[in-house]
Amino acid sequence: MEMTDNKLMVILGGGESGTGSAILARKKGFRVFLSDSGALSDAYRETLKAYGIDFEENGHTEETVLQAAEIVKSPGIPDSVPIVRKARAKGIPVISEIEFAGRYTDAKVICVTGSNGKTTTASLICHILRSAGLNVGLGGNIGKSFARQVAEEPRDCYVLELSSFQLEGVYDFKADIAVLLNITPDHLDRYDHNMQQYVNAKMRIIRNQETEDALIYRIDDPLVTKEIEKLKPAAVHYPFGEKKNDSAAAYTENGKLYIHMKENVFDMELELLALEGMHNVYNSLASGIVAKLMDISDEQLRDSLADFKGVPHRLEKVATVRGVQYINDSKATNVNSCWYALQCMRAKTVLLLGGVDKGNDYAEIEELIRRKVRALVFLGKDNSRLHAFFDGKVAEIRDAASMKEAVKVAHRLARKGDTVLLSPCCASFDLFKNYEDRGDQFRECVRRL
Repeated sequence: MEMTDNKLMVILGGGESGTGSAILARKKGFRVFLSDSGALSDAYRETLKAYGIDFEENGHTEETVLQAAEIVKSPGIPDSVPIVRKARAKGIPVISEIEFAGRYTDAKVICVTGSNGKTTTASLICHILRSAGLNVGLGGNIGKSFARQVAEEPRDCYVLELSSFQLEGVYDFKADIAVLLNITPDHLDRYDHNMQQYVNAKMRIIRNQETEDALIYRIDDPLVTKEIEKLKPAAVHYPFGEKKNDSAAAYTENGKLYIHMKENVFDMELELLALEGMHNVYNSLASGIVAKLMDISDEQLRDSLADFKGVPHRLEKVATVRGVQYINDSKATNVNSCWYALQCMRAKTVLLLGGVDKGNDYAEIEELIRRKVRALVFLGKDNSRLHAFFDGKVAEIRDAASMKEAVKVAHRLARKGDTVLLSPCCASFDLFKNYEDRGDQFRECVRRL
């Protein structure tokens, strides 16, 4: 292989993000090599073969990887892994899939980030725009990767859900509309337990925004507002919040949601919103501002906010068995998500918690648990931190080694009229493939009761 060939694009990671990047790089005429430290899924392996893309799995061949002109790194791979460090030491640019795909589209890009609510909000925005007949792709941290869509099915507009990991590798990419929902502690294990590092990653969503761009953010979130005061983004600001104030573009008052945009005031009864809970009011406010920026009519916006179906594994009602309602909130992979779920609970709750603890502080949910929770079922390989915090605070605490056992135990502990809630606060990688697998197993076990 000639060292002089500067067109080698190396993709690290062969999941949805990496495979999409490889397809796009191939279509754009690069020589492409994809390398994954683990095994590829059959589907991605077949896709790469169909496109004639060279790849390796179960380990990186350093001499090949380090000849790259540029490396596209999947979001799941931290900067600290040796191959990334070596590439950077050699001066090879390491970018994210979002950065790479952004070079090859002129579509309008709406980006959503936040510690919680981003999947729901991105999905809701997409639902509103699609219902109004726009040609929209939904990607990023959800569904098909951005790069794959740009390569295979270009759209006029993309709604991207962006995690902090995806934003880390963004340099020249720009959001036309950026939505910043909230910032609460999450993934601190990846950020050396340094909250500011995590905040900095999230704030990259405003990077490169100019005066004709829009920044939508939650004015009630002290961390967000502090960062915006500090960074002074050039984009037009559209804050939203729970209560009316002089600067809010969207807020609630007297049981209604209001959006003030372009000389127009949109209003809607909160009880007509498809999504329940205050956190979903925030998600609806943010989505409504985007809709108005995209010139969606009041009538279309009202219809879409009223008929949105929600997101799988997010406060998803699975079934009612012998008077007990079972709710799948497997997507709650941090404490703040679980707080929102508990806020929505009207009945006494049996809560299933646990998994890979990312350095969680459970104090945030302690008061809600004391008030609303009848029993806790811990579902993880190592529940020692959960026991250390909750023992003595809840009358019934049980451990379960599998989802089947957890659902059985919860079923025994719940009384008629109760809710059994899977809202784990933790990542799922100890007992499950991912949060979807965890939620699917929960659904399956509930259906077998």
